[in-house]
Amino acid sequence: MTNDKVRIAVVGAAGAFGMKHLDGLANIEDAEVTVVSGSKPESTQEVADKYGVPNAVVGYEAVLERDDVDAVILATPTQMHAGQAQAALAAGKHVQVEIPLADSWADAQATLAAAEASDKVAMVGHTRRFNPSHQWVHNKITAGEFNIQQMDVQTYFFRRQNINAKGEPRSWTDHLLWHHAAHTVDLFAHQAGKIVQANAVQGPIHPELGIAMDMSIQLKAESGAICTLSLSFNNDGPLGTFFRYIGDTGTYIARYDDLVNGREEPIDVSQVDVSMNGIELQDREFIAAIKEGREPNSSVRQVFDCYRVLGELEEQLQR
Repeated sequence: MTNDKVRIAVVGAAGAFGMKHLDGLANIEDAEVTVVSGSKPESTQEVADKYGVPNAVVGYEAVLERDDVDAVILATPTQMHAGQAQAALAAGKHVQVEIPLADSWADAQATLAAAEASDKVAMVGHTRRFNPSHQWVHNKITAGEFNIQQMDVQTYFFRRQNINAKGEPRSWTDHLLWHHAAHTVDLFAHQAGKIVQANAVQGPIHPELGIAMDMSIQLKAESGAICTLSLSFNNDGPLGTFFRYIGDTGTYIARYDDLVNGREEPIDVSQVDVSMNGIELQDREFIAAIKEGREPNSSVRQVFDCYRVLGELEEQLQR
């Protein structure tokens, strides 16, 4: 680190989430983006110019060999996450990998082993832990003022073609289970306790994309709380993920960084944290953990059990 700032490379910077991280990092005084990386020189340089980043490189090896990079943020295709996270740790870099950590139980285990063998911060972008709406609910739970009885979650997108969040063609195929379900599986465990039972069914496989476009998941935590998760790539609006917390002292509905009660009355969450942007808060935790030499919220170790559950669900779906 120079000037006490953490020097960061954003990998996959030209993608939708790469730019969301760059937007968040621009607000963090202790962070300095020294490098952006991508697969295409033109779009990567455009991002560097837009955000005032001094270095634009092509490829991942070109990042890991640099001595002006303390930490990497991986906003790359899901299938690359585990291997790239392990490579970052092996190169002596702190790493934050966008959700999901991996797309298989074996790769998740290998990445945890790499994280535990390293003295670097290894974190996964489980943004729901950081959204002010979910933080507000978590604070109520921690204070003993609210206990979840049930969570009902809808994760709905319209993805009948292989496009990304910016509406552009995607070079890889997204996945309801290993990506989108990971958000809710981890959040439910974070809010209600270890998951002890999980069931899943899926709809027809898309003939071109080769994935199920619809899925239903049931979870039960050791606390007795249950969760019902509906996921679809066939839903033509509204798009996004919507969480209904049904508890012993109230009902709350979280829509990303916003929160209302069961009567749709807004709840002010503007004072929960220093920002209303979950991605920025996630990045702030990453930077703070590096500077303070501590384990971050959403470390590989903390979110690891989520991938055990996803692995079990995948086994069920393949029977």
